[in-house]
Amino acid sequence: MAIEKAEEVLGNPIEGALENTEVRTFLRFQEKLIDWGLEMAPKLLAAILVMVIGFWIVRLLKKMLDKVLKKSKVDKSLHSFIESISEFLMKIIVVITAATMLGVPVTTFIAMLSAAGLAIGLALKDSLANFAGGILILAFEIFKIDDVIELDGISGTVKEIKLLYTRLNTVDNRRIIIPNGDLATGKIINYTAEKLRRVDMVFGIGYKDDIDKARDIINEIIKKNRLVIRHPEPLVQVTSLSDHSVDIAVKVWCDADKYWDIYFEFQEEIKKAFDSGGISIPYPQTDIHIYKEIMENEKL
Repeated sequence: MAIEKAEEVLGNPIEGALENTEVRTFLRFQEKLIDWGLEMAPKLLAAILVMVIGFWIVRLLKKMLDKVLKKSKVDKSLHSFIESISEFLMKIIVVITAATMLGVPVTTFIAMLSAAGLAIGLALKDSLANFAGGILILAFEIFKIDDVIELDGISGTVKEIKLLYTRLNTVDNRRIIIPNGDLATGKIINYTAEKLRRVDMVFGIGYKDDIDKARDIINEIIKKNRLVIRHPEPLVQVTSLSDHSVDIAVKVWCDADKYWDIYFEFQEEIKKAFDSGGISIPYPQTDIHIYKEIMENEKL
């Protein structure tokens, strides 16, 4: 009873000691927090100031870069990409600078960025391949807008080159979207990269027809055609003796954009000229010969 009364008057000494310890711990933590705040406040303000001024300088440099790119010969499709990448890298430099002022180790920051970049790279592997392909196409000018190209049997006129894909329009106005990764690694035929193209055609005449006369008719058509370029010289020669015809190869040069005009004109004009000149154009046929001796043997 005496002990209980004493505890009521004086209180529990153990509980009092614990409370005093907690108070002292809290006070020490509060004191350290205040000291840390006083120490970090100037650094934090300096870091904020660096970021504000740094981002302002980044915007200024981006505008200057935009003016430089507009005056340069760099493809317009690359302008936005160059500006975006430059802005991103400059902002990264500003953030790293601000972080170092706060005491964050540069190596730690770079390691975090590397890990994030690796994760993003693995997740967007195919898109990055197309992205890299777009950069190669634009940087090395593998083809340009309005070029006629072919890839794996797909051909069309280039209407748009983006960083991830290229859009073609076919001759019958169908739209084809091709990933730039395929274009960068595939075998591309560019029909309009050169100013001149050679039109190769073959016309067959009958074995009984006059070869020299047929050649003269073709040469006359070549001379009259205003789209045919004289140098390199046109070629008209017998190229083969096939099963049904004597084949004459006609090879003429023209401006690349006049290829199909030449091709279609020659098909019509040579057919009409051959008809007028009595030159036949044979078609595949099979002759069946029945011999009398064979028929008699079959009867026996």
